[in-house]
Amino acid sequence: MTGFKIEEFEFTSGSVRELPRASKLSNWPVVYVLNSPPEGRGARGSIYLGETRNFSSRMRQHLDNKEKQEKLKTIRVVLDDTFNKSVCLDLESYLIKYAAGDGTNDVLNRNTGVVDADYYEREKYTRVFDEIFNELLTAGVFNRGIPEIVNSELFKLSPFKALNEDQAIAAVDIMEGLVEDLSKKKEQNNLVVIEGDPGTGKTVVAVYLMKLISDISVHRDRHEADTDTMFSEFFVEDTVRLFEGLRIGMVIPQQSLRKSLKNVFTKTPGLKEEMVMTPHEVAEDRGEFDILIVDEAHRLNQFSSQSSGPANKRFQSINADLFGGDRPQASQLDWLRAKAKNLILMLDLKQSVRPQDLPEEEYLELLSDVPRDRRYKLHTQMRSMGGNDYISYVYNVFSPAPPSERLTFGNYEVGLVDSPRRLVELIKAREAEHGLSRIVAGYAWPWKSKKDKTAMDIDLGEGVEFQWNRVVVDWVNSPTALEEAGSIHTIQGYDLNYAGVIIGPDLRYDPWRNELFIDRDSYHDSFGKQNITVRNRPTTNEFLQSLITNIYAVLMTRGIRGTFIHVVDPGLRKYLGRYFPVVA
Repeated sequence: MTGFKIEEFEFTSGSVRELPRASKLSNWPVVYVLNSPPEGRGARGSIYLGETRNFSSRMRQHLDNKEKQEKLKTIRVVLDDTFNKSVCLDLESYLIKYAAGDGTNDVLNRNTGVVDADYYEREKYTRVFDEIFNELLTAGVFNRGIPEIVNSELFKLSPFKALNEDQAIAAVDIMEGLVEDLSKKKEQNNLVVIEGDPGTGKTVVAVYLMKLISDISVHRDRHEADTDTMFSEFFVEDTVRLFEGLRIGMVIPQQSLRKSLKNVFTKTPGLKEEMVMTPHEVAEDRGEFDILIVDEAHRLNQFSSQSSGPANKRFQSINADLFGGDRPQASQLDWLRAKAKNLILMLDLKQSVRPQDLPEEEYLELLSDVPRDRRYKLHTQMRSMGGNDYISYVYNVFSPAPPSERLTFGNYEVGLVDSPRRLVELIKAREAEHGLSRIVAGYAWPWKSKKDKTAMDIDLGEGVEFQWNRVVVDWVNSPTALEEAGSIHTIQGYDLNYAGVIIGPDLRYDPWRNELFIDRDSYHDSFGKQNITVRNRPTTNEFLQSLITNIYAVLMTRGIRGTFIHVVDPGLRKYLGRYFPVVA
């Protein structure tokens, strides 16, 4: 077991000049924290975390930085006789990600990049990291404990993450491609696509790139980017010059996730709330963008009947303005390609859930024109403890070629719950133990409570009733979420610890024909059944079934630790019983 200690100094020229000449402070790998706590209610403090082999010299370099002189007051250095460079890089990354998720301080670090790399006895050191965090928590550096931090949207959507190998390869290659294109002054329509199943970290890469590009564009401190880190090669003068003054933005089609990311950007130095945009805002902007990153690109819309007459007119007006009346059927993807010199799409075609979403064949045609060295696939499962096997299994269960046998997934809790009352008990118990446990449902009940706030929307029997989500934006973190059922439109893009999934009467199973089928009349998303008349694309039962099964697959892959499933249709309940155990 390591024996760490934390020493504290003032961050002043006098104190730094008088730092002890001990070898551990001048010739040994250490991790340090510079911070100033918040002053006054509602204020935010500042924090910077780093690692170095020469602590005394590094502190003198930091004192040359005017921003740090003004914002930081205290130095804490973590010393341990067993530390090496790999341990310190890992601890630095560990503390940065929790500092960002804590939300008390502005994190002044740049995104120079740390890969989630293994090293000798990492598991032992990781246990020590928790002790170091708790000591810093006691000292007032942090405000919240780790369990509370990891359940926060600020932590889950933060750019301060160690990238896994898949993510790191994609991010480095994308940055190298951008440098190449910018240096050659290549014109419009440079396209990059990152594909990945639910939970592979597409949003992590998108936010990470936004922060990285922003940091490079304003980089001035030649000491700031450590030459040993993954992205340090991009913080050199010539590259910084290429990124200076670039206009960048992040496009989020879904309202709920967009609001959450705006909150994160507001609290992240170098990023701004207005960088997070709708496709409409980008299209109506009078300027152009050097780089646009689109998360959940599979939710970009084609032209269809909108929610109101003004919304229809707005879509048509954008097409007329951008394309001079030549492309009345242009989609939101067409808008973004017209407005951005460099477009980066995060894509999972299996998560299309409405007819208005761009059709798969259109994306496949687009992908065929994207060079292989500009297409990336994320494989590593970041969300579910069930791993990639669980994600594939869920999609296969709802496919025409289901699994031949039941599989289990280690410590991942998954099973059918026959009693709706028991479903509620399980989710509330997991909420008490782990937090972020919610009930979600397919859109198989009308939204009565939208107009009548006293009406109940979902009645499962046994006295179990729910209203649909009372808020659309950030429902997961709303105060009444545990008493409600969230729809696909409030949960897509979010993580839960446990998901209680209600599969309604819209999806059924015919044991005589041995096949899944849908009850169209039991599916109550009016936009979800809409025909796309301008493209002569009817929403057939076959197409609608693919959307509904996509919806349930998305709902069943939200849970990090587990998924409990209640099924209304007896035939479907029996069918799913082949693949999932019954939870008592």
